[in-house]
Amino acid sequence: MDIQAMEDARRWLAEDGVTQIGTDEWTDGEALDRRLTANEVAHDWAGVVFTDERLDAAGQLRLAFGLLDLLDAYWVTSEIRCADQGPDGPLPAEVLWDGYRRRLEAPQVSEAVTYSLWVDWFEDRSTSATAFAEVLGHDIEQLMTGTPETLLRRARRVLECSGPVPWRTKQAAYGVATRLPALHPALFKGLLSSYHDLYGDLQPDAASAVLSGLDLPADTEHLAELRTVLAAGHSNHYRSPDAWDRALRTRSQELSTGSPCGPEEDGGEVKSCLVDGGGLVAAGGPRPRV
Repeated sequence: MDIQAMEDARRWLAEDGVTQIGTDEWTDGEALDRRLTANEVAHDWAGVVFTDERLDAAGQLRLAFGLLDLLDAYWVTSEIRCADQGPDGPLPAEVLWDGYRRRLEAPQVSEAVTYSLWVDWFEDRSTSATAFAEVLGHDIEQLMTGTPETLLRRARRVLECSGPVPWRTKQAAYGVATRLPALHPALFKGLLSSYHDLYGDLQPDAASAVLSGLDLPADTEHLAELRTVLAAGHSNHYRSPDAWDRALRTRSQELSTGSPCGPEEDGGEVKSCLVDGGGLVAAGGPRPRV
């Protein structure tokens, strides 16, 4: 969160009579009894930022990020994306990606920021490689040289939502992350969404090798299921919809027969005890309305 940018956005809204009067409660001054939510303010005003002729493109973009900090609404990021891809775009790349990086490094990150990164930038193959490089890829080697906590926070958040990024784009970053135990839980989430996301992307053999390098508790939810489907050569839940269910059924049978958890050798054959669990909500499933 950028406090200065947020206050600039507050003043900008106030110029048109839009003021905050309570928690998630705003008024536009048009009617004394009319109340707006932050999301409604975002829908009304986020796009207007990019028509303010008093500001250049960089100033408009900084103001839009200030609105994001102030309103914490996904719609603001949607308007940023539209402005970048629209007839007057692209937006200044340095300001755009600096805005994302700074918010990904904050102690508390807005869900709107990571959701936007996932669905607006990573799922689109025309922008995923650039977006991933800008928010993590270009800095990945810094993780091995006395990593500051801010970069670790950013790396965790990017890895967790990196499922849709093409495997060839993220593989090097995943490899570096395997050398940092602090990133292993986030990397596991990235692998899991790479498999379950509708637009997720991975190469089974390479992903299995990455997974084997993670130091995770043996009872990590869905760890063994992911090992099983990757070992069987499956690359995406939606291309092999029955594979995950078969893994879960296998686990149920193992529980009923008292099979021990964790990999074990049995006559030269490696067995895996799958983590107990019900249906996983796939990352590519229904999304919230905005």
